Amino acid sequence: FHEDEGLSLVVTRFNAEQAEIAFDSTFRLLTLKVHSSLEAVGLTAAVSGALAEQGISANVVAAYHHDHILVPAHQAHDALAILQKLGGGLTK
Repeated sequence: FHEDEGLSLVVTRFNAEQAEIAFDSTFRLLTLKVHSSLEAVGLTAAVSGALAEQGISANVVAAYHHDHILVPAHQAHDALAILQKLGGGLTK
């Protein structure tokens, strides 16, 4: 994502290190395996709300077929458990 303040990349840690790209933190990508339309209302709010209640920050990338949630790597296990309680298929 190119913003006025700079460039944000979503890459693997390995690729960032290989390309000598500096990074501040690492995240895990959780994929919601439910078909989500870009026009659907409420899915992002439900997911981010459930994670926020447990103190887990989340960044959502909405793709055409699925939504992808970036969570702090050290909280990925807890985030996955929370999202599994919401239902639907998820993958790490």
